[in-house]
Amino acid sequence: MDFVNLELKEMEKIYGKISPFEFKNKLIQLAKDPKEKSARTLLDAGRGNPNWTASTPRDAFFTFGHFAVSETRRVQDDGDLAGMPEKTGICNRFYEYLDKNLNFPGVDLLKNIIDYGINEQGFNGDDWIHELADGIIGDNYPFPDRMLPHIEKVVHDYLLQEMCYDKPPSGKFKLFAVEGATAAMCYIFDSLIANNLIHKGDKIALMTPIFTPYLEIPLLPRYDLDIVAISASEKSEDGTHTWQYPKSELEKLNDKAIKALFMVNPSNPPSMAMNPTCINTLVNIVKENNPDLMIISDDVYGTFVNNFRSLVSYLPFNSIGVYSFSKYFGVTGWRLGTLALHENNVFDKLLSKFKNSEKDVLNRRYGALSSDPESLPFIDRIVADSRQVALNHTAGLSTPQQVQMAFFCAFALLDKDNKYKNQTINICHKRQKLLFDGLGIDIKINPYDAAYYTQFDLLEWAYINYGKDFATYLQSNYKPVDILYRLAQESSIVLLSGGGFHGPEWSIRISLANLEDESYSKIGSVLKSILENLAENWKKTCQ
Repeated sequence: MDFVNLELKEMEKIYGKISPFEFKNKLIQLAKDPKEKSARTLLDAGRGNPNWTASTPRDAFFTFGHFAVSETRRVQDDGDLAGMPEKTGICNRFYEYLDKNLNFPGVDLLKNIIDYGINEQGFNGDDWIHELADGIIGDNYPFPDRMLPHIEKVVHDYLLQEMCYDKPPSGKFKLFAVEGATAAMCYIFDSLIANNLIHKGDKIALMTPIFTPYLEIPLLPRYDLDIVAISASEKSEDGTHTWQYPKSELEKLNDKAIKALFMVNPSNPPSMAMNPTCINTLVNIVKENNPDLMIISDDVYGTFVNNFRSLVSYLPFNSIGVYSFSKYFGVTGWRLGTLALHENNVFDKLLSKFKNSEKDVLNRRYGALSSDPESLPFIDRIVADSRQVALNHTAGLSTPQQVQMAFFCAFALLDKDNKYKNQTINICHKRQKLLFDGLGIDIKINPYDAAYYTQFDLLEWAYINYGKDFATYLQSNYKPVDILYRLAQESSIVLLSGGGFHGPEWSIRISLANLEDESYSKIGSVLKSILENLAENWKKTCQ
C-alpha cells in the first residue's frame, strides 16, 4: 500500500508534535471529508465518553427537583416568582409529597436515599432534606465552600466503598467537590506551586503511560518541572505487556529530589490497576526512603475493577485522591468530581516546617481568610486558590451539581448486590472480547484490567504473529501515523496514538466505552486486515 500522498505528509508533520486529542480531530476530518464516505459510519474510538448513563438516580434527582420547586411556591407563589425552601417541617412535607406521587419516576430510590441519610447517617430529617432542596434549587452560595456538609458525608462513604474497598484507613478524609477530575488536576498543580511545595525546575514523577494533561501541564512555563517517568514496561514471559511497573522503575522514587508523584490508577490508556507486588514495592519505598513524597492518585477508573483499592488507602498520609463521576455514571457533561485529602497529611506537615520567611509570604497570601492563616490546612488553600484567594467566598461546586453527586453516591451505596457496577464492568469486557476476537487474539483474564480502554501494541502483534524480521520491516518502512491514517481514510475509524500518552511508540489507544458493541468487532477485523496487508507486502520483498 502506497501511503505517500499530500494528506499523509501533512499528518506526518504534526504527528507527535500536538496533543493526541488534537491529532484525533484531524483524523476525524479525514474520516468525514470525502463524499464517497458519506454512507459510512464514523467510528470514533479515540475519546472515552461512555455511551451509557445511570438513569434511576437521574429520575430521583428530577423528581426531587419537582418537590423542591413546590417547596419554593409554598413559601411564595406569585406567578413566575417563588420563594426559597423553608427548613422547618420539610421532612414531613417530603414524605407527604411521596405518598401523593407514588407514580413519579425514581420515587423508590428517592425515598431510599432520604431514608439512608436519616437512618444510616443519622441526619436530622429537616436538615438533610433542606440541604438537598435548597441545593437543587441553587438559590444560595455553596456553604461551606468546600462541600455541603451532609453531602460530603455521603460522598465520603461512597469513596471509602469504591476506592478503599472494605479496608479504609483510620481517620477521615476532607473532600472538595470540583468540576470533574480535570479541575482537580488544575487546582492541585496551582496550589502546589502557590504554596512553594514544588518550585519551577523541581523533579516530579509520572507513572506512564498516563493521561496526556499530566504530561503537558508540568511543561507549561508557569510550572517548568523536571519529569521523571516511571514506566509500566514490565512484560510477561511471552513478551506481551503486563502494564505493570518493574521494581527498577519504581526504585527511581528513592530519589528524595522527586517532590511529587502523579499517577492514574487504573492507568490510562492501558486501563490496568497496579497489582499488589507493585503497590507493596511503592509503599515500602515511600515509607522507608521517601516519606515526604507527595502523591496525587487519579482513580477515575477504579470502579471498573472488582475489589479495587486506591493507593490512597495504603498511603493516606502522602496522598491526594482525585475522582471523577464522569465515566462510571455517564456524566461527562455534569462535570462532577472530588479531591480527597486525609485529615493527617504530608502537605500540612511540609507547610508547618517552612522557615518563618516562607511562612510570612504565605500568610500574606491567605491573610484575608483567617486571623491565623499559618494554620490554614492545605485543602482549604486549594479551595481558596481555585478562586484566586480573593474570591474564596464564591468558591465551591454549584449546589445542584453537588446534589446530583450525592444521589449517584447514595444509589451506589444502596446497591448492595453491585448490580449497576456489574453491568458497567460487563459492558467493557464484552467489547474488549469482541475487539480481540476481530484481531484474532485470545484475551488473558486479568483481575486488574478495567477494560475501559485497551492499549494495543502493533509491533508486539507483528513480532508474535510474523516474527522479528517483520517487526523490523514495519519499523523501518512505516510510522504509526500510517496505520492511523489508513484506518481513518479507508474505514472512517479513528483511534489515538499510544505514544502521545508516553506509551510504546507503536501502540494505539482504543476506547471500549463509547461505541456500540458490534463496532468493536469491525475495528478489530479492519485493523487486522491492514496489518496482514502490510505483512503480505513484506513477504513480497523477501521473495
